[in-house]
Amino acid sequence: MNTLLLFLPPRTRLRAPGKAAPAAPEPLRPDAPREYDWALTSDGRQISSEGRGAASALPAADAVVAVIAESDLSWRCVELPRAGRQMRAALAGKLEEQLLDDPDTLHFALEPDAEGGDNAWVAITSRVWLSEHLAHLDAAHVFIDRVAPLAWPDELPRGHFFETHGVGSDDVALRWSHSDGVATLPLQGALSRQFFPPGLVHAAQWTATPGAAAAAERWLGTAVGVQTPAQRALAVVESAWNLRQFDLAPRARGTRALRMFGRELMRKPWQPVRWGLALLLVIELLGLNLRAWRLNAELKAKRADIAATLTAAFPQIRNPLDPPVQMQRNMDLLRASAGSVGDQDLEALLAAAATAWPADRPPAEALAFEPGRLTVSAQGWAQPQIDNFRTQLLADGWQLDASEGKLTLSRAAPQGSR
Repeated sequence: MNTLLLFLPPRTRLRAPGKAAPAAPEPLRPDAPREYDWALTSDGRQISSEGRGAASALPAADAVVAVIAESDLSWRCVELPRAGRQMRAALAGKLEEQLLDDPDTLHFALEPDAEGGDNAWVAITSRVWLSEHLAHLDAAHVFIDRVAPLAWPDELPRGHFFETHGVGSDDVALRWSHSDGVATLPLQGALSRQFFPPGLVHAAQWTATPGAAAAAERWLGTAVGVQTPAQRALAVVESAWNLRQFDLAPRARGTRALRMFGRELMRKPWQPVRWGLALLLVIELLGLNLRAWRLNAELKAKRADIAATLTAAFPQIRNPLDPPVQMQRNMDLLRASAGSVGDQDLEALLAAAATAWPADRPPAEALAFEPGRLTVSAQGWAQPQIDNFRTQLLADGWQLDASEGKLTLSRAAPQGSR
């Protein structure tokens, strides 16, 4: 399954040249050209291609994950209120004193599987900025399945070194994520280095961009793994974090809802379920084949018994082709040679007709016979007479077919043969 990692550009930061008052960043204009860095992966482990382009020129993928720059996220650990559907409003009230911005302008997202009453991490970002990007991409028919962070609080401590002013810059900073939160630390000075004793250095996982790797190893005193931004973003493919919550949750209907469910089912946490379903399907197929094999064996055994009965009764038949038909034909020949009357003979059909013949009907003027069938004219018969005639015949095991002005009498088929 192809996954497109889409990097949302960082928000425009406030600038204060000299002593002048800072100017608010300009909001995104609908007509402003926007380009996005992207990376495509087919297995969640390697980048197959990457580039930069407008929303309308992005490559097609089975799933699209938008990645938020770490500078655009803040983290708070709180005891979640038991607010149900009012969780967003309850969080705004609970965090109001800890926030620098108006809660109405911010978007909140809970850590995976968090419920009311739990101590959980809450990711916070600009609601207007994120919703504008989502709306712009949606208008370009790029449907964002998830919005994920690059780093999040986790039991495994991780450190990532990167250049703060673009590729080739001498300024390097450290993005540090651990169980107590996420922070960005400068490498200048000795204060930051004091937070990392040798034991913590060896227990953590360290990475760096290619341009920051040398400075990171000098500062840390140990080797670090080199990762490009796209390679580092591969971690969000299997991450359970999804910041599309509350009023920014995706609205899906019809085929898009089924497609999103299918994508969710293909994620790694659902792998045991997929294996279980596949194993169940294999067991069902094996069971059906075993049952079919047993039924086929039983059918062959019954056919063999019928053929054995036929050859035992009529030794002249050596290779039975259709034992029931051959048995009936030979029985009819024996009966005819013995002078007995069978159900297919004229005498039996006439006797049945005479027994059920309505008392208010004169004798039949004409009749037609063929083996097993006796036909008389229905001219002058009223429907009640036909119904009574049929009922009388049915009681004796015969059937009557009334059509095209004729009444046809024949032996009723056994119920088990229908």
